[in-house]
Amino acid sequence: MPGSSAEAPAPALRSTPSTPSTPPTPPAAHRIAVIGGGPGGLYAAALLKRLDPRREITVWERNAPDDTFGFGVVLSDETLGGIEHADPVVYAALQAEFVRWDDIDIVHRGGRHTSGGHGFAALGRRRLLEILHERCRDLGVDLRFRAEAPPAAELSTAYDLVIAADGVHSLTRDAYADVFAPSIETHRCRYIWLAADFAFDAFRFEIAETEHGVMQLHGYPYAPGASTVIVEMREEVWEAAGFAELDERESTERCAKIFADALGGRPLRGNKSAWTTFRTVVNKHWSHGNTVLIGDAAHTAHFSIGSGTKLAVEDALALAACLEEQPDIAGALAAYETERRPVVESTQRAARASLEWFERLPDHLDQPPRQFAFNLLTRSRRVTHDNLRLRDAHFTAAVERDFGCPEGTPPMFTPFRLRGLTLRNRVVVSPMDMYSAVDGVPGDFHLVHLGARALGGAGLVMTEMVCVSERGRITPGCAGLYTDEQADAWRRITDFAHAQAPGAAIGVQLGHSGRKGSTKLMWEGIDDPLDEGNWPLVAPSSLPYKENSQRPDELDRAGLDEIREQFTSAARRAEQCGFDLLELHCAHGYLLSGFLSPLTNRRTDAYGGSLTNRLRFPLEVFDAVRELWPGDKPMTVRISATDWADGGTTADDAVEIARAFAAHGADAIDVSTGQVVSDERPAYGRSYQTPFADRIRNETGIPVITVGAISSWDDVNSLILAGRTDLCALARPHLYDPHWTLHAAAEQGYSGPGVSWPLPYRAGSRRPQTGRTDGPKPRLTLGS
Repeated sequence: MPGSSAEAPAPALRSTPSTPSTPPTPPAAHRIAVIGGGPGGLYAAALLKRLDPRREITVWERNAPDDTFGFGVVLSDETLGGIEHADPVVYAALQAEFVRWDDIDIVHRGGRHTSGGHGFAALGRRRLLEILHERCRDLGVDLRFRAEAPPAAELSTAYDLVIAADGVHSLTRDAYADVFAPSIETHRCRYIWLAADFAFDAFRFEIAETEHGVMQLHGYPYAPGASTVIVEMREEVWEAAGFAELDERESTERCAKIFADALGGRPLRGNKSAWTTFRTVVNKHWSHGNTVLIGDAAHTAHFSIGSGTKLAVEDALALAACLEEQPDIAGALAAYETERRPVVESTQRAARASLEWFERLPDHLDQPPRQFAFNLLTRSRRVTHDNLRLRDAHFTAAVERDFGCPEGTPPMFTPFRLRGLTLRNRVVVSPMDMYSAVDGVPGDFHLVHLGARALGGAGLVMTEMVCVSERGRITPGCAGLYTDEQADAWRRITDFAHAQAPGAAIGVQLGHSGRKGSTKLMWEGIDDPLDEGNWPLVAPSSLPYKENSQRPDELDRAGLDEIREQFTSAARRAEQCGFDLLELHCAHGYLLSGFLSPLTNRRTDAYGGSLTNRLRFPLEVFDAVRELWPGDKPMTVRISATDWADGGTTADDAVEIARAFAAHGADAIDVSTGQVVSDERPAYGRSYQTPFADRIRNETGIPVITVGAISSWDDVNSLILAGRTDLCALARPHLYDPHWTLHAAAEQGYSGPGVSWPLPYRAGSRRPQTGRTDGPKPRLTLGS
């Protein structure tokens, strides 16, 4: 059940069998066993039999032919395109059954907001199975119902290929767990699949705020007189509402009563329906010998973004194509995984974002109604501001008006105020270490680097981490602000930015390397200790960053006082330099971050132990700097919202850390993650850190800066308009293009006050012309 139809193209069969002039060679996969008679297994069997009728294919399904769980199945246009190319017979049968619609309705607190142009197609799961059963029988596939498949190990010796399509509870996966290396994560919501005997006229999301907590309905039509209805809620809400004590009939009746408005007072029905929790399945490997996993056995994606059926069908298409293209089974299975894994991982990242959004649904309920709807629609990041504007310009324009965008102004070019500083737009050049200073003094490189990005249109340009002492440097090439010579050099840069890029603000990030100091330049060996010339390190606890790293000394009282004074001295110089904003670096495992994480702070005094104690020294430093930093100038704090490691800082901790800094006067929290311990396991992906910023913003009310794999102006517009962040910090895009913000304005046709081209550059404010690529169009059609 997708919340988006912006999917990656489905695989299509790239070759079709030809009629040979010599006796055909039997296919490498001649005898094929399929475990599981769901859509993925059946479609794989039908495809492989159609591609070579000589194949002997047997499907084992433990249930009866007409047994099915769940109701409707949604397939995207891309998936259908792959089916049409591979098997027109199946495609034609599906086309005859589909219910199609374009709208999504979001009902919340009595208001109904509709977004159109989405394009969905659905049919009943039972009817889908009937079509695939018929196709398999016509082709000569041996279907064995009410039959347990022999163990995979036994099948793998009797058959050339074993396709394990045995679902989320796969016995095949369990049997070879040491090879497949599955990871199965259970999530925080309970849900139940039900049906209604009428057709919704749109994909419907409805929110119910009950005395027990928030519940949501996901509903969509799958036949002229039937709809799938999924009711979902957090585990604690499910328990408080008493669903744990109810049987299927009682749960169905209770759900129908809660969502009576959506259902028009009509009943719901189940089909062996039970409350369950979603499990995300990930496997390190998808094949073992001649046995391969497809569908839910290999991977799952939450129903709020896509159908497991969709992924399983696409797996079958890709597997069949790879078996046609590769000379042997081993090569085919390797090619199949290489092709499908990136697509599946992208889908799973989007599904996780959607799943977690619904888990945190109460955080968003107080948003303005249309912004809430926009946030829901864009939750997975697959539907974006620009994409939604193409689908439904009227709806998107209404959201922009509610947000306060002047006519013709993209969200990213609306101003934002922090104390006495008004940023002309929402784009921040993220701090990026350049490792190009000499004795801590920024030189011409820094002038050109930061000056170019100030000229490039960003609302705020941040320095790299500027170190507060010589021993607080990360590398010998790191810039500092602990001498007057360094301050003079920084003043040269701020003067240039203010004079030559009017409207651009420039901020300084102050930090101390802690245990991650005295290392080589990034391109010589990131985080590796210097071969010579090392300096002593200090940290909250005497723990080296890596096995080959220096062991730092644990800071004593005198050391803590000295560090605090180094920060205040650097802040005084920063004010003299004319910086508009000061950020305290409490992230990425550097000194102040080291106090916050339980993995790096093992102290037993007042600065270790509880989160309150671990916050104590960073807050002392913050207070000392805030006291002398001008009252009309903002201070922000960068934090690592998770350590991506067991036992480390959690998202819950991050909320409390942000709340503490806000209470002490922080004007915004710059939300990053990780880099605290060397054995971290980050979940990378597009704008992957935004959910942490979103949660902090919505739970604490403090403005946030989000950072991390934000690569397009469309992402920036989407995140800001959805209320997930206030500012977006971009690093690599600004390395690729110093004028990224100016170009974003040009590409959107924007020329308002949110960005201005420097006078010498104004002639470049439109895209350069390119040579013609179109040819003359034919006007005559000759008959044959």
